[in-house]
Amino acid sequence: MNNSKQAGRKQARKLFSAIIVAAPFALASGSSFAGGDAGKGEELSQTCAACHGADGNSSIGANPKLAGQYESYLVRALRDYRSGSRESAIMAGFAAALSDQDIRDLAAWFASQESDLSVLSK
Repeated sequence: MNNSKQAGRKQARKLFSAIIVAAPFALASGSSFAGGDAGKGEELSQTCAACHGADGNSSIGANPKLAGQYESYLVRALRDYRSGSRESAIMAGFAAALSDQDIRDLAAWFASQESDLSVLSK
């Protein structure tokens, strides 16, 4: 087996192990995982609405739909944009101005919205 396949499998095993270890904590905390206030998040989301839609259901194909995403995912994504470990010049600029509580509040708001995601037919 070549080195890139071995490295990929090793990385997959590490990821799987991390998920197994973290899953009980995530399940135990339920929907309050990120600890945000959806009401405050709605107020903060006005800036996001131009690209992601007022409720997180973007009508612009290039912009992700945030509605209905997991709070923990949204928190991680915004923190990663803010730190620079996830790259997007646009999102980094917005995320840089957010406090940890702002991020939790936005995540709670978008996670509480109903998603209009659908599967495209062939």
